[in-house]
Amino acid sequence: MAAAKPTPTDSLSFCLAQLTAAAVEGPGGGKDSAANEAPLSRALLALRTRHVKAAGDIERFRARGGLRPLLALLRRTAAVAAGPAPPPAGPGPAPSPATSTGAAGSTPSSGPAPPAATSAPARLRRTLDLALSVLANCCTEGACRTEVRRLGGILPLVSILQCVRTDSIQNRTARALGNLAMEAESCGDIHRAGAVPLLVEILTASQDSQCLQSVVRALRNLADSPQHRLALAQQGAVRPLAELLATTSDPALTSALARALLELSRGCSRACAEQLSLGGGLGPLVSLATHPKRTVRDAAILTLANLCAQGLVRPALGNAGGVEVLLSELRRRRGPGGAGPVSQQALVRAVCLLCREAINRARLRDAGGLELLMSLLRDPRAEAFHPRVVAALVGFLYDTGALGRLQALGLVPLLAGQLSGEVGEEEEEGHEAASCDFPEEPTPVPTEAGSFRSLRSWLISEGYAVAPGDISPDWSPERCPLPELPAIPVRSLRRRCLQDSLSFSSVSHSPPPSAPNSATLGMETPSTSQLETPSHSGDIPTSPTPLRTSGRTEELWGREGPALLLLSRFSQAPDPSGALVTGPALQGLLGYVTGAPGPPNPRALRILARLTCNPACLEAFVRSYGAALIRAWLVLGVAPDDWRASKPPRARAGDRKHRELGEMLLQNLTVQAESPFGVGALTHLLLSGTPEDRVACALTLPFICRKPALWRRLLLDQGGLRLLLTALSRPAPHPLFLFFAADSLSCLRSLISPSVDSAQPPVDSSPTSPCLYGQLLGPTPSLVPDLHFLLDSGLRLPAIRASAADASPFFRAMLSGGFAEAHLSLVPLRGLSPGAAWPILHHLHGCRGCGASLQPIPPPGQPLLGSEAEAALEAAGRFLLPGLEEELEEAVGSVHLGPCGPPEAVGEVFRLGGTRLAARCAHWTLGPGRSPQARATALAGLVEAVGEEGGPLTEALLGAVMGMKGRL
Repeated sequence: MAAAKPTPTDSLSFCLAQLTAAAVEGPGGGKDSAANEAPLSRALLALRTRHVKAAGDIERFRARGGLRPLLALLRRTAAVAAGPAPPPAGPGPAPSPATSTGAAGSTPSSGPAPPAATSAPARLRRTLDLALSVLANCCTEGACRTEVRRLGGILPLVSILQCVRTDSIQNRTARALGNLAMEAESCGDIHRAGAVPLLVEILTASQDSQCLQSVVRALRNLADSPQHRLALAQQGAVRPLAELLATTSDPALTSALARALLELSRGCSRACAEQLSLGGGLGPLVSLATHPKRTVRDAAILTLANLCAQGLVRPALGNAGGVEVLLSELRRRRGPGGAGPVSQQALVRAVCLLCREAINRARLRDAGGLELLMSLLRDPRAEAFHPRVVAALVGFLYDTGALGRLQALGLVPLLAGQLSGEVGEEEEEGHEAASCDFPEEPTPVPTEAGSFRSLRSWLISEGYAVAPGDISPDWSPERCPLPELPAIPVRSLRRRCLQDSLSFSSVSHSPPPSAPNSATLGMETPSTSQLETPSHSGDIPTSPTPLRTSGRTEELWGREGPALLLLSRFSQAPDPSGALVTGPALQGLLGYVTGAPGPPNPRALRILARLTCNPACLEAFVRSYGAALIRAWLVLGVAPDDWRASKPPRARAGDRKHRELGEMLLQNLTVQAESPFGVGALTHLLLSGTPEDRVACALTLPFICRKPALWRRLLLDQGGLRLLLTALSRPAPHPLFLFFAADSLSCLRSLISPSVDSAQPPVDSSPTSPCLYGQLLGPTPSLVPDLHFLLDSGLRLPAIRASAADASPFFRAMLSGGFAEAHLSLVPLRGLSPGAAWPILHHLHGCRGCGASLQPIPPPGQPLLGSEAEAALEAAGRFLLPGLEEELEEAVGSVHLGPCGPPEAVGEVFRLGGTRLAARCAHWTLGPGRSPQARATALAGLVEAVGEEGGPLTEALLGAVMGMKGRL
């Protein structure tokens, strides 16, 4: 059986020929229009069903030049649909393509369609329907979209959208425009062609779901930039979308609407938020947050998050249940199976913005939002969100219950960490994000000049401003020449132009008429120089206005302002000791005061002063070693990370001011300590407190007690000093305990014996007397030896028996008694090296101060343990030579414990043993002329040397503290 012969419509060439003919003649332009229409319809149907279905087919159609006749056909068809029916064929020229194009290419208006639109023949509508379907399919391919825009295919589509009110044609036209809008250039052309009002009109007039979905998709694709999104909102595209969302029951249309609203709400403008709220879209969006389809659910939630950027809509959003929805979603994304911090950014921003209104703060608190915000602050992965979260928590400044909950959750140490760490940059919010609780007062608008209106329009069109309200008429255009504007970034232009006329934050808003009374909050009354804002005074503003929402707010408060404001609020409680007078909190405050690149915020200084002046905080300062920390960091200039360094403290800018501040804070604590309440509290801590409290009290007393009767009674009479010394050999109760203890003992030494702190002259180690033993040495000695000592190395050292016997009971018994050595001329000395034997032989023959005791001493920097100095000391003790022991110890001290000796050598010298060396080490450690770090390093070496047996060290340090005047 022969194969079937292919029809002409199977050929792409046939289809292109029909398109070309129709483009020249126009639809219905032949003598037999019905006969001519049938091949064109078959060709268009074949193109749609066979030749433009896949990407390769579309590319081949474009390469064969099919787009040009297809667009020409659309232009002619649009012209026929827009005007009266064409005259019958006869004499006279046919309308040229240029004329048709010009007629259809004019920018359409949004007025009513001409009557011809509704009386177009059915075949004309079918031809138009098929041609639009083919074009829409072609526009799914990028190269085709570019070609259509180049050939001017956008204006005919807009004309068709305006003139033909058939649902199917509007559907395909909107689909084609939506595909073209995927290209940024085409999207701009569509906006300029006036398609948006026509699409919005279809939204309100059409009932066809497919047509509405195509229109919604086209609007979504047209929202590709902030300027286009703003233009869509200003042309009323958002409200009909919201109204459709509230009324439709079609799942596909609901999904399209949710995606479109998400796109239109990015960088949500005021117009967008107003229209979405007025259109009743908040409730449906909240309902869609539980939609079974994930894309719809996520689109609805993120739209709600975007809407939070507008303060005017946040209360209504909270009433609709948006607070609970956003918190639930953020909690889910932070859960074990949630996504990373990037996906949480929009939700964190939204939740923080919701904290600006009292009604939403209450909902957020009841829904567990405080715990969620605290989990963000604890999460190091969410470090980029921390500044925003802290600024949001400022909204709870007057909520006593919320503040108590935040304190219980550990907010204070986290805030202190914000001060001492690197503070990240926070994204600036527009002035429209300000709290709706404090609306901006209207100001009279001066008359605008025409040139300014033109400039403002240009700025908006070029993207340097978003809305007309972003530019004040008070700003003079002459200050910023027009040709230079394109080179100015958006943010820089805003900051430069809006310095005096526009505030991006509600900080500049007038306070409410009934502001909370400062007396009821325990607020101080600062001086005029301490005012941060024109309408706010003290450490707490008169209204819980949101902070750090713009560059201007940053200038007023500083990046650390929100954290300090919250800390200041906590410090004004009757007893803030449990939260603020702790190691982490004090380290954060002190680190900020000393490490700020510029002058620190005065609020931090007031917090420290307020805490040190509060009697309820005295015991907390003692328990937490706060006074010792203040003295170390501010007065001595040694940060916690620097105390182990042997070099002097690093020079810092403002050291003198820091020292004055530290002395002032310690003086505040002194006033509290020496008051009757303070004396009772300190006595109770020292006598009845826990072991840790008793040690902390004994250590702190020299810093905050200046009355001799008080510190003598507590430290000397009641055993506080011995308690502190005994604690040195136990596990350290604080990471900086040894540094604090060394400083405390040095201060107490200066209090007990101030005269001993005068600078001591360096020890002269040069020989002070002639060497007597040298007479036995050399090839021709002046004295003939009658005895030789034999060392293990085989070395023979000459000696005189009578001198050796007179110098030591040990040698007297050995050389003059009943031992065999009394009759030998060569006496062995076991376990003695030549270097260690040298000072012993000198000492046996009467040498005192001849320099022989310095011979076995290694130079500074070399170890003492295992050296000949240690062997010589051991031999001096074994041979009962106390004078030599003292001389060797003095030599060791002069070499290794001199004014320039390293602090690391103190512990090694102490290990050599001996009461005199121990006392020498203690005096070196606590003596004058030592840097705080060297003193702490030396004490650490002493503690390590004694181990658990701390008795010798306790006695040595006790003698050093008492200045050799007596011992307890």
